[in-house]
Amino acid sequence: MWKYLLNVNFLAYFYGSIWQFWENLSKKHQNCPIFHLLTAYLLMKSLYFNDDHQLFRQSARQFIEAEVLPYATEWEEKREIPRQIWHRMGELGFLGLNLPEEYGGTNLDFFYSVVWTEEVARSMMGGFAAALGVHQYMSVAHIAKAGSPYIKQQYLTAAISGQKVGALAITEPGGGSDVAALRTTARLEGDEYVINGSKTFITNGCYADFVVVACRLPNTKGVEGVSLIIVDRECAGFSASKLRKMGWHSSDTAELFFDNVRVPARNLIGQEGMGFYYIMESFQLERLIAGIGAIAGAEIGMELTLKYINERQAFGKPIAKYQTIRHDLVDIATEVEAAKQLTYYASWLYEQGETAVKECSMVKLLTTEVAKKAADVCLQFFGGFGYMEEYPIERLYRDARVGTIVGGTSAIMREILAKIIIDNVTFKSGYERPVAANAQPKAAVTQTMAVEQPESNTENNINNNISSSSQNQETTQMAAPQTAREIVLSLPSRLKTHKLAPGYESNVQLDISGGNGGQFTVHIKDNACVVTEGFVGDPTCKVTTTDSTYEGVELGRENAQMAVMFGKIKITNLAEMMTFTGLFERLA
Repeated sequence: MWKYLLNVNFLAYFYGSIWQFWENLSKKHQNCPIFHLLTAYLLMKSLYFNDDHQLFRQSARQFIEAEVLPYATEWEEKREIPRQIWHRMGELGFLGLNLPEEYGGTNLDFFYSVVWTEEVARSMMGGFAAALGVHQYMSVAHIAKAGSPYIKQQYLTAAISGQKVGALAITEPGGGSDVAALRTTARLEGDEYVINGSKTFITNGCYADFVVVACRLPNTKGVEGVSLIIVDRECAGFSASKLRKMGWHSSDTAELFFDNVRVPARNLIGQEGMGFYYIMESFQLERLIAGIGAIAGAEIGMELTLKYINERQAFGKPIAKYQTIRHDLVDIATEVEAAKQLTYYASWLYEQGETAVKECSMVKLLTTEVAKKAADVCLQFFGGFGYMEEYPIERLYRDARVGTIVGGTSAIMREILAKIIIDNVTFKSGYERPVAANAQPKAAVTQTMAVEQPESNTENNINNNISSSSQNQETTQMAAPQTAREIVLSLPSRLKTHKLAPGYESNVQLDISGGNGGQFTVHIKDNACVVTEGFVGDPTCKVTTTDSTYEGVELGRENAQMAVMFGKIKITNLAEMMTFTGLFERLA
């Protein structure tokens, strides 16, 4: 008893002393940014999710568990998702998380979409998750990014409310992943496009109200002339044939046929001939969503497995007590957690406005391979029961298998990553490409020949969205600011106005020593950024550093966090600086 009390008293004294020490340290270093960074790290629950995200997660989970999960078996058997659930999701605002407010969306940060995708996985229907993902983050995403005001009003509003369901039609029977080789044509006659051709493996293909179709303009080849055009379900000459699949039973997958289908010319998304570039950039969002869903599905499979192995008895004890099962499950849990953290990091890059082709491709490759492995490992622990349809693990197993195929196979992901890591290839934004002339696509085609791999017919034409590293580096060095002064003065042109919160205002002062530096005030107000030489007004945050350190961080030669930690950059308001830096396009 005395020993116990002594231990308790010692622990109370010990932790009390630590707390008192921390309070004294806090007072002594209240103006030290490093101390505040360390404090924030120790108290932080998550690097990516705040309390609002978690409240949203509770709402999303409650919806899925109450209005979706109970009907999973019924929808799987009918191989169809009822219309009323689309209406219900639209009514609750789930379909417009990432979309503009003026069309009914809420335009929230990307981690709301991460939460939503993770919770949708709890339906334990890969088909339901796929149908939602295609509608919300693929077909509708193109409209939101490049659609005209007419198209947005006509389709985006209805898609967000759940009154219309969308599909994206790219893959063709003979082309697979080779987007630049598509054969479906769109010929302009007066104020209409006449579309002929076919598509296959199209999610939502049978029941969608509209389809975003990748077509080729006459007398074009390769990436030239690829355009995105919206085709309505009721258009004459448009038909669909439902395909039967190994998994994803609740969603419909179809082959589409276009026989002289006439659609208004105003249904063109963005610019003629830019479709290939739009598709290539949108692949990153598609692959992120696929990765988020894959890992969430793997975690749910492990939850089911943990419950089962603790209940299942063999030779007089729960099978969870057998070392081989324990170690196998721990190994896969470790892989799942590692894949999840990579996915969160890539999601953060996407939220910052980065194209992040490398990270998104890594996410798609790793998460789907891990999810497939996890499903196999977990099902094995169920023995014969895991092979029975009445057990959800059976559905998770067959749904996980297609993950390494859709949205770019694992082989494609490896080839993209090889080009980035080994060939030093860089990718540029498809939506920001010049559209006034055809010079850009032609130049891209020429560069494609230098890096194309004949043995890989998988998305080789992605190089049309690439420039060879040596040419790209020369161009970047000529155009991009290099000195600290040039970099600071470039801030107004790099401001991401869509990231600004309503009413946001900041006055950041930069004190940069050295021949290429100076003193500057960066003022953000009313969606505009102004840089003034010298210090003006009271600073929201003041940054002190050298020109070489500032250049190193901005140009990607030096890690910003390490520079702060080692005192090379001094910041008076770390929280404000983290918000401030996220408002600008990065130079590297």
